[in-house]
Order: sequence, then C-alpha cells, then structure tokens
Amino acid sequence: MNLKLLNQTIKNHNFFFLKSITRSSFLVNSYCNQFKSLTTEKKNSKFLQSITKSTGLNLENVKVARNPNPAVCYEDAIKYEKGSFITSTGALSALSGVKTGRSPTDKRIVDEKNHTDNIWWGPVNTKLSEESFVLNKQRAVDFLQTREKLYVVDAFAGYDPKYRIKIRVITSRAYHALFMWNMLIRPTAQEQKDFGEPDFTIYNAGQFPANKYTKGLTSPTSVSLSFDKKEMIILGTEYAGEMKKGVFTVMHYLMPLKGVLSLHTSANAATTGNKDVSLFFGLSGTGKTTLSADSARSLIGDDEHCWSDSGIFNIEGGCYAKAIDLSQENEPEIFGAIKFGSILENIVLNKETRLVDFSNKGITENTRVSYPIEFISNSTIPCLGGHPTNIILLTCDAFGVLPPVSKLTTEQAMYHFISGYTAKIAGTEEGVKEPQATFSACFGQPFLVWHPMKYAEMLTEKMKKHKTNVWLINTGWNGGPFGILILLFFKLIVAIIDGIHSGELNSSSKFENFPVFNLKIPSSIKNVPKEILNPELSYKGHKESSFNDGVKSLATLFKNNFKNFRTGAKDIKEIDYLIKHGGPQ
Repeated sequence: MNLKLLNQTIKNHNFFFLKSITRSSFLVNSYCNQFKSLTTEKKNSKFLQSITKSTGLNLENVKVARNPNPAVCYEDAIKYEKGSFITSTGALSALSGVKTGRSPTDKRIVDEKNHTDNIWWGPVNTKLSEESFVLNKQRAVDFLQTREKLYVVDAFAGYDPKYRIKIRVITSRAYHALFMWNMLIRPTAQEQKDFGEPDFTIYNAGQFPANKYTKGLTSPTSVSLSFDKKEMIILGTEYAGEMKKGVFTVMHYLMPLKGVLSLHTSANAATTGNKDVSLFFGLSGTGKTTLSADSARSLIGDDEHCWSDSGIFNIEGGCYAKAIDLSQENEPEIFGAIKFGSILENIVLNKETRLVDFSNKGITENTRVSYPIEFISNSTIPCLGGHPTNIILLTCDAFGVLPPVSKLTTEQAMYHFISGYTAKIAGTEEGVKEPQATFSACFGQPFLVWHPMKYAEMLTEKMKKHKTNVWLINTGWNGGPFGILILLFFKLIVAIIDGIHSGELNSSSKFENFPVFNLKIPSSIKNVPKEILNPELSYKGHKESSFNDGVKSLATLFKNNFKNFRTGAKDIKEIDYLIKHGGPQ
C-alpha cells in the first residue's frame, strides 16, 4: 500500500468532512481536538507503569498506543489486518473474522457473593467460577503481551457526568481501537490527562481462543465479566460488538444500583430545548434506528440510554447501525455518516473503485457501520434530554394481526415491555418458512443482568411520575402474513409517529377496543387509511384460517412466553397481576 497516497486520501477526506460541518465552532473544534490524542507511549512512562501494575501485562517489548489518532488506526489496520481497505467515501472497511455477530451463549458472569442475589441467573446469565475467570484473564494477558503493538482506549460511558464511568479497552487490533474510540464518549485532552485508574477494563484478546476445557466454558469463544474485579475478558471472537454490548451490560447492572434506569432504546427530541423526548424500543428489523433518526427532530442516541431524576442521557458517544441494503434515499443521515473516521464492518466492496455494495450478503447479513454521533448532523451534543413524553414500543408482526398503533395502559406497557415481541420473517434465516414469534425481554434480553421485573418496575414508576404516554406500533405486516407489508409504505409509519409527536393521537383521537389483546386503537389518523388502523378490516389471511384464529394464536404465544418470568421473580403475584391486566385474555 502506498502510504503517501493513503495519507493524502485521509487528509482530503478529513478536509471535506470538516468543510461540510455546518454546526457550531464549538463542536468542530472539540471533534478536531479529540483527534489530537496521544500516540505511542514512551517506555517507563507513568501511564505504562500504572497499566502494568493494574493489569499484570509485561509491556517491556510492546509498543502501546493510547487513544491513537484515527489516521494511525487506518494505517495500522491496512498494514497489519488482512481485508482492511479505505472505501470511496473515506471510511475504514474492516473484517471481524469468523464471528460476524455476538456469541450470547458464550457469555459468562462470575458468581460473586456481593452480586449473586441481584443477577437473573438462567438462559441469559450463566455462572462462571472465579478460578475460571482468572484462567481466562491469564490467557488473555499471555496473548496480549506477545503482540508487537497494543492499543489502549481510555474513554467514558454515560453522558451525564454524575453517572458516567471510566472505561479502559486493551486490544491488539487497530480496528477495535477505532471502533471503541467511536462508540465511547471521547475525553477532552484535560480529561485524558486526569483519567487516572479506570472503573472497568476490557481485555480484548479475541484473536486467541479460549480453552474450552476450562470449567464453565463450552467453546473456544468466551466473553466473561467480573463485577468484583471490574473486568471483562474476550477470547475467541473478533466481533467488535462484543465490547460495545459488554459496556452496556455493565451499565445495565450498575445504574439500577444507583436508582437510574438503563434501557436498550434509541431516543430523539424536539429540535428546541431537548424537550418532547421520545424513546424507541425495538428488536432488529423493527425500524428503531431509522425511525429515531428523524431529520425533523434531534437525535440523542440510537441504542443505549439511561433515565435518571434529571432526564435521559446517552450511554454512548457513537452509533452502530445496520448497513445491509443501506441507501442514501431511505436513510440519508446514516448514509452521510460514512466518511473518514467511520468503520464499515464485514461489507463487500469493489477493490478497484472502493465502492461499497450495501446489498451484498456474501460475508454476512449483519453488516454494520460505526461512527461518532457527531457525524449525524441533527444530533444533540451533549447527548442529554428531558423526561420522555412518549415511549414507542416497536414490533414487526409478521402474522398481520396487530394494529399499526395502539395506546397502552400502565399494565399493558409493563407487559409488552417485558415481553419484547417481534417476529422472524420467512427467508431471513435458514429453515424459516413461516413467521416465527421472537420474544426478547425488555427489548434486549441478552444484555439483562437483573430480572426483567426490576427494569419494568423502575420504568413504571418513572412513567407515572412524568405522565409518559406509551404506544405499541407494528412496523410489520397488515392484512395477514401474506398481505401488505407496512414497511413498504414507510410514510404511513412516519405519519403515525408524527401524529404522536404532534399530540393528535393523544388529544383528539377517538379510540376503539381491539379484542383479545384489549388494545385501544385510534379510529382515525391524518394521512393514514382507516382500514389500515384496524387489521381485521384488511385481513387477507390463509383460506383455512380466520383473523380471529390468528389473534388467538399470537395471544397464546404471548401467554406461554410470559410464564418464563416466574423464574427468579421476587413476587409471583405481581407477574400474575400483569398477565391478568396487561396481557391478552
């Protein structure tokens, strides 16, 4: 690779990026100052002495780059990491190796006396002994200290200074360093100088496998956390999303201890004063990222937030959006963020023109783009907002029986929040030929630490206190599983959400009862056909089935799923109350 040409390319893209920014000089200067980070640490520096003492790493023969400049990460990735390229728009294209997604079945949490009674043990959180964790850490340390160069990212999680924690990431890949520099909240020069010891450290030795014969492990991949030691160890996977979600898991445990509700949600607000905040909950494929990136509103964040007594704050400093079938026409804000400093993960590109084929699933369907939130022109910096006016629960109902929009009672909001329903679509996974219901508690089950009722109770308390409206929106099928796919009529969903934000649905709409689920559905919404609002009117299901059969079938799936939450619940009566007053009958 011609490094002279590389440097000129980076310089050009950086110039055009800065030239294109039309925001205040404060944001431009702060972003540029973040690029003025330290490069390779000198031997025997106080930082290296400190990190050696706290981690046990022998760094005598290892170069260490602390918060390296993105240009340095580009150069190192292209020189040392096979399959890395600069795309036509200036983004870094990187490969995550064999693993192109998270490995939730390989996640372990150390069973420690101080925390064991708080954790929802079971299918999500699997116990690991302290001895096995120590073996994992030593394996990671042994690997990392054999590398010629390591990258250390010191940054923050949580935009509210009162609750933010200091995160340190130690990794051997430049792509991982740039990824976490994008995803965490980047420190100022003074904050970096005063950083001190981290509150939590991630050892990413993902290029080296775990010993699957270690007690408690079942494969060469291991993602293990210790809340006592305040450490996370990654072995056997190079998928960058493990670090991002590892930080979220930590916050998902620590914040409720402080009376702060952590949520797997995106958030936006009215463009004036960061008021009229909306939260968007939804699993993959429901439109959460796209709908929250509304050009008419300010983006607070696209994935992870906390709700404190002061309002909403973003946990992250960046976004990690799906890139499959991405287009400028459908998602202009995200498409425009693909520039110098962003990372395109596991995409296919033309090696001559460096143009990205966003529709190509040759490596994985889970292609991603990571970028600092500043790359979204209408983002709110700092990423803070007031108390939510509306909560929107998104579901992609492939059975075609749920209404496009329903207003929920408090009990229904808790029930549907805990359920976290969506559906797998035929063709998205091998062997899936009919719609399949998928439930993910609190719309983020793999990242839960406490029992779902803990989060639901905290959410209910805040909803009541701040008189927050809760809506269930179906972004999937209308008219049966082979009827109209509402996502093809995206403007209808936008019109519904506009009606929520304008207050039309809350103030002037008349509501009808939707049977079995007992949902309140509006009788009319501006710019939305009336027959769409009640799915029974547009149902064109299988000849041998009826609309009522479809509703009852989906209701049964909900009921069977909710029984799972009896396990680990401190109050079974509360679960039964929600089943009776919040769920389908």
